[in-house]
Amino acid sequence: MRSARLAAACLGLLTAAHLGCAREDERARAGAAPGDPACACAPAQIVDPTLLAFLSRARAAHHAADVSLGAGDRAAAIRALEGIIAAPRPPGAPPEVAEVTADTYARLAELRSEAGDFDAAARDVDAGLKLAPAPSHYEGHLYEVAGVVEERRAKALDEKGEREAAAQARARAVGLLERAISIQDHVITEALKGAQENPR
Repeated sequence: MRSARLAAACLGLLTAAHLGCAREDERARAGAAPGDPACACAPAQIVDPTLLAFLSRARAAHHAADVSLGAGDRAAAIRALEGIIAAPRPPGAPPEVAEVTADTYARLAELRSEAGDFDAAARDVDAGLKLAPAPSHYEGHLYEVAGVVEERRAKALDEKGEREAAAQARARAVGLLERAISIQDHVITEALKGAQENPR
């Protein structure tokens, strides 16, 4: 899932670069100079190679995590994803970098909570929320993952006979999941409103 989203982000940027090249070629055929300032479609102005490199690196890391999980090596998958967090970032804080990093934190939280490391998973969620635009799908997804973390914590506490702590964790899970639903409802409503205001 995440690998597919990263691939889509990269594809979108590459498409923009291709369109920029095509428009520059059209201007050249029309007699305009390639470096004409009037041309706002020059590839260098459309796509940042360092951003493409970051997105490609992140996509490769998510694929590496997929391969490790397929081999039953959760620790290796976590290391691959932590590499995205530690990687150099393109200058200028592009929104795509924040989104990809926030989504990576969400996946780390899922993997750590599956292994019973609930506190570390909660810290991953908190770190992701500091990056995710609000309101957005990314923010909503992080709250969804936070709810799942607490749901798993509640189950683990139940298995240890800690009923009161488990009930508290379940209550937190419900609250977080309801917040995720509210955020995603808002995202959908705003998108539909925009579609109605700008019909094709």
